[in-house]
Amino acid sequence: MWTELGGLGVMMMVPGTDVMPQCASFDDGCNKDGGVYSVEVDDCEELKSSCQGKAGKPPRNDLPVMRHCISQAMLAGNSELENPVEMKSPPVEQTEFIPVLRSGSCSEIGPKPYMEDEFICVDDLHECLGGASNFPSPGAFYGVFDGHGGVDAASYTSKNILNLIVGDSHFPVGVKVAVRNAFVKADHALADSKSLDQSSGTTALTALVLGRNMLIANAGDSRAVLGKRGRAIELSKDHKPNCTSEKLRIEKLGGVIYDGYLNGQLSVARALGDWHMKGPKGSPCPLSSEPEIEEVVLTKEDEFLIIGCDGLWDVMSSQYAVTVVRKELMMHNDPEKCSRVLVKEALKRNSCDNLTVVVVCFSSDPPPKIEVPRSQRRRSISAEGLDLLKGCLEF
Repeated sequence: MWTELGGLGVMMMVPGTDVMPQCASFDDGCNKDGGVYSVEVDDCEELKSSCQGKAGKPPRNDLPVMRHCISQAMLAGNSELENPVEMKSPPVEQTEFIPVLRSGSCSEIGPKPYMEDEFICVDDLHECLGGASNFPSPGAFYGVFDGHGGVDAASYTSKNILNLIVGDSHFPVGVKVAVRNAFVKADHALADSKSLDQSSGTTALTALVLGRNMLIANAGDSRAVLGKRGRAIELSKDHKPNCTSEKLRIEKLGGVIYDGYLNGQLSVARALGDWHMKGPKGSPCPLSSEPEIEEVVLTKEDEFLIIGCDGLWDVMSSQYAVTVVRKELMMHNDPEKCSRVLVKEALKRNSCDNLTVVVVCFSSDPPPKIEVPRSQRRRSISAEGLDLLKGCLEF
């Protein structure tokens, strides 16, 4: 059983690394043939309270664990965990790395006349879920939701997606299945609700951290980028209609791409909502709500995560964003300031969209200075080469 939610968190797996003690892996639990689980939409009730407050600056001990964007939406629902199953301890690993989770966020309307972005930051799932502590620690949840055709879909998803994940019968043993089911349930709820605009849609990018495991789930063109000792590691794929894999899927299901738009209407290939473009619930559709999921096991080299809507990535490369955030963290160690710097830089570069950025740090310390080892090999130039160089300079 778990109590009312007040805040929420997730993680992914880097190939070739082991899982440390007391950190459960995300068991997919999917059909081997790639079949999709059928799910039903549960009624959700708004919680009586929510965690609100300032975000970001370390140390995090005195900060609330949950923040929402401009809508200040509260999580809805009050579900129970069904059939709790004891998690097995994974093999022992040599490293003692345990992530210390803290985050900062920034969301700006940009040059658009209205704001359709939403986001959620939960640095401590155990505090939010109260008695539901039968999953590894630390636990955290983050998400960005880029709405279109109105804010209804993004607002509903940001308020309910975490509740749908932890309320799924597969959580916390089959976390991948629980996340997939939550995306489907949220999508179906947008179709069934009489109070929400069915033509409204949203992308959805979430990051769930349990212990050292981080699970990234993405449907749309928002992006998650891991900062690994100064290197940018993209953990999600932009679901644009012209992307080769998405283009093949769309055309196989009878859809068309016109001038980069799905059926000439939408600039993304995956989204929740947009039921004016979809068929009956459960039927294959060119516009998919199914998330692509990536899993990472965090190590001491993984310094921070950037998740942002396409308004950021339209004008900035993943590597540039990682370089900026690392430099800023070395100066002030504040993820909130880092997110603001990225948004400010995107506006300088004439981003034409709403801008939402969340920066998640995995350590309480700033990133260390990267020392480049000196080459052990002495290099010289031959006399012939030196004469040739002199000749070129004189010429």
